Amino acid sequence: MDTKLLTIRTLVSSLASSSDQTRLAALRHLRRTSNEDPAARPLISAAGAVPLLAAALYSPSHPIQDHAAATLLNLSISDRRPLLSCPALLPALAHILSRHATSSAPSAVQSAAATLHSLLVVVAEFRPAVGAKPEILRALISIMSDPDSLTRTIKDALKASFGIALYPPSRTALVRLGAVPVLFALVAKDKDGKRKVGIIEDATAVIAQIAGCEESEEAFLKVSGVSRLAMMLCSESGNCSLRTKENAVAALLNLVRYGSERVVGEVKNKVGSLDGISYVQEHGSPKGKSKAVAFFKLLLDGGSSAEIAQDLYPVHSDSASY
Repeated sequence: MDTKLLTIRTLVSSLASSSDQTRLAALRHLRRTSNEDPAARPLISAAGAVPLLAAALYSPSHPIQDHAAATLLNLSISDRRPLLSCPALLPALAHILSRHATSSAPSAVQSAAATLHSLLVVVAEFRPAVGAKPEILRALISIMSDPDSLTRTIKDALKASFGIALYPPSRTALVRLGAVPVLFALVAKDKDGKRKVGIIEDATAVIAQIAGCEESEEAFLKVSGVSRLAMMLCSESGNCSLRTKENAVAALLNLVRYGSERVVGEVKNKVGSLDGISYVQEHGSPKGKSKAVAFFKLLLDGGSSAEIAQDLYPVHSDSASY
């Protein structure tokens, strides 16, 4: 038998040990191997590691949580199917994420959110399964709203939420669970008058996605979402990147597509300056440019919301820039 395969099988079998010391030593080796040797990842999964790694996430030991979650993340990069087929994975990830403020290791929480993102953005059939787990959605929203969450963890939670929102029915679930005010709080300016570095682009990408459902209209109006998105398009909003402006355009278009006459009027009323839209049309990505053109049609043409929605370029499930 190949030495590498024999070593991996021995390490994986050690994950079932009743000794935390033995499990931790095996996890350290598996984490390092799965990080340094991509060819070893399918061998680790084939040896039955995934359910044992998922079980390790329930350990009260932070080092065990940390190494198990990091190994799962490494496996998810190139060997996704064994993770997707493991029924114990999602409950274990939900366990770690939902205890982010109490018993979970911060590094394990970050790796768990990153694992979700790694699976969700690539494997479309995984999205309904995650969207059907409200405990995961609640946990991600809680992480994003927790002032003690690390920036990197918030970004990974945002990326996971983006992947979840690529499945349209999950957008409604996220809105009903209170994601909208949390997301807009993330793009607000801090006490120094600046927006959180690295957060606003990811947050507006999720905002653009969840705007694509009928339930979003009320939630956005309650937090003055249209006004705040319009401000991102203003030329004076110098600390808003091009990608943020593209996401703002995508969000406003989705609101119009799924909203009532009231939100159409709100959008027309709040977006007074066309400079920001022109900037996206001139400098944006191909998707951003097409949505800028569609937004011009909205602002400059008359007609009912139904006519406007019919004229819009299609707003696909991946409409936000990410």
